[in-house]
Amino acid sequence: MPLYMIERGFAEQLELSDEDVRLIEDINGDEGVRWLFSFLSADRRRTYCLYEAPSPEAILAAARRADVPADEIVEVDAATPQFAGRLSAWAESVA
Repeated sequence: MPLYMIERGFAEQLELSDEDVRLIEDINGDEGVRWLFSFLSADRRRTYCLYEAPSPEAILAAARRADVPADEIVEVDAATPQFAGRLSAWAESVA
């Protein structure tokens, strides 16, 4: 499945309850989207989230339903086959 990096400009407002997280995970699942990892920018103004998804449109649909921004969506590729294998194994371990 393709990998996407999503930039979101709401980091300073990021205060999610356990219920919020469950709701977002349910919405993502409905849209075929899977969150893998997130990074917070050093200035704490943006988040960068790595997702598996069938398309950018699926990510946008999930973001709209969850009422979270998806300011920029960029398809990315693993740098090396070894990295892709490690990322896949890691993603399976946290699922």
